Amino acid sequence: MKVEISKYPIHRWYHNWAFGKLGRVNEQKIKVRIDPWDTWSMDHTLAPIILPMLKQLKETKQGAPCVDLEDVPQELHGKKLTKKQKDNGEVDDKHFERWDWVLDEMIFAFDSKVNGDWEEQFQSGEISIQWKTNADGTKEAVLGPAHTFEVDREGCKQYQERISNGFRLFGKYYECLWD
Repeated sequence: MKVEISKYPIHRWYHNWAFGKLGRVNEQKIKVRIDPWDTWSMDHTLAPIILPMLKQLKETKQGAPCVDLEDVPQELHGKKLTKKQKDNGEVDDKHFERWDWVLDEMIFAFDSKVNGDWEEQFQSGEISIQWKTNADGTKEAVLGPAHTFEVDREGCKQYQERISNGFRLFGKYYECLWD
């Protein structure tokens, strides 16, 4: 994959007028080449690109979109606004915190995808396998006496659900990823 994206062009009224008179277009230049291997595991290809962009957006954002209350924990629901406040375009006391929380969940999901070793924290012990020869001469793998390997399946499931929710939020709020 190779991506080249130029800076956004300056759009002032006189630029548009001058470019129109000269028959030119003032547009951002974008070149993208996708190689066949880029789509073999596209989620892994895109994650290292999206993660730093999300982190930068969180640091430099200048506003926040409306976030649905069902997407955030109860403590981020905020105080109810009066009709007058709503009509004036005011936002509740948790408006910006909700967007930060959504961005954090997206960052968590993409960071987990990029690092890829998150499941190890739910594993403990050692694997011990021995080979047992059956009466018919076939071999069978059995757990050895030193086998202590365990997996916290509930913890792993909750972690995976959080990752999946972060990706769901990324899709839902994709058009809100602006600064």
